[in-house]
Amino acid sequence: MELRALGDTGIQVSPLGLGTVKLGRNQQVKYPYPFEIPDDAAVVALLSLARELGINLLDTAPAYGNSEERLGQLLPGSRDDWVIVSKVGEFFKEGKSYFDFSYDTTIRTVEQSLRNLKTDYLDAVLIHSDGNDYRALKEEGALDALRALKERGLIRAHGISTKTLVGGLLAVVETDIVMITCSPAYQDEVPVLRAANLRSRGVLIKKALQSGHIGAGGVEEAMRFIFAQPGVSSVMVGTITPDHLRDNAAAVEAAIKACDGVA
Repeated sequence: MELRALGDTGIQVSPLGLGTVKLGRNQQVKYPYPFEIPDDAAVVALLSLARELGINLLDTAPAYGNSEERLGQLLPGSRDDWVIVSKVGEFFKEGKSYFDFSYDTTIRTVEQSLRNLKTDYLDAVLIHSDGNDYRALKEEGALDALRALKERGLIRAHGISTKTLVGGLLAVVETDIVMITCSPAYQDEVPVLRAANLRSRGVLIKKALQSGHIGAGGVEEAMRFIFAQPGVSSVMVGTITPDHLRDNAAAVEAAIKACDGVA
């Protein structure tokens, strides 16, 4: 799997990233079927398979239960083999999410993520939006905190996982990376891709498979649609099933080949 530039951050990522919410949390998630959190052996096997498939990008967050801690304990290979993206702003306790985008909380959150992941740097940290992207970016302290953490060398890049078109367009101006929702069934935020491409921002796609609600036959169609868009760095897919990971990797590679052929 050939690596792609994450905008102008200098970071190279696989076009398929592995979302890790299912490694640490199975409450209040939007997947169509309930699932059991995998044991340590299954997690190691899944991460090892990801490496074999050429996947180097991992997406985690404090709101993903103990996902960060498990990655810190179980990640195979060396730290340099992986691009780790975590988040700030959302926390999940006692079955509910709450949000805090303050400067001090953002600093403490990243410092705790570094301890959880047993690393001295994170490749990227994204603000985990509660839906009011503008407020999270412009009226709270999280963005200034992330900039300070970059200056300290604790994170390499910063951005936001958005929920609105306005937020995505603002993120293209204010941050290094934007994570947006995009799929054939949801194209409202496609203008963000064009804006990000013009500014050489990193673009990560979430919910490409509609949180698992898309049928098996629609996976290749979704990947072709996404990689036909300008400036997409990687699509994040969360799975704990090895066969699904293999199928997703094959669909991404076929989509990129098809799009390159058209180009």
